[in-house]
Amino acid sequence: MANVEETMKRIESHKGVIGTIVVNAEDIPIRTTLDNSTTAKYARLLRNFTILARSTVRDVDPQNDLTFVRIRSKKHEIMIAPENNYLLIVIQSPCE
Repeated sequence: MANVEETMKRIESHKGVIGTIVVNAEDIPIRTTLDNSTTAKYARLLRNFTILARSTVRDVDPQNDLTFVRIRSKKHEIMIAPENNYLLIVIQSPCE
């Protein structure tokens, strides 16, 4: 668990990082640096997005799996790393 905390602190210390969220399989945020309403919105929407993206990757190649997704908009860059039954979500400013 100390290794997880160390990794999270390292990610959060990067320039431009606005927030981080760790979501479990039930869409419950278990660690976040954002407020509750923002966290709930990102967790719900990005879990659904990740399920669709994973399905698309497997449709193209059944032997493959989704390991990382990066979404960039004018305001934010969202990076999603699904691992086992968890999602690591990092939101950062794309200008940084």
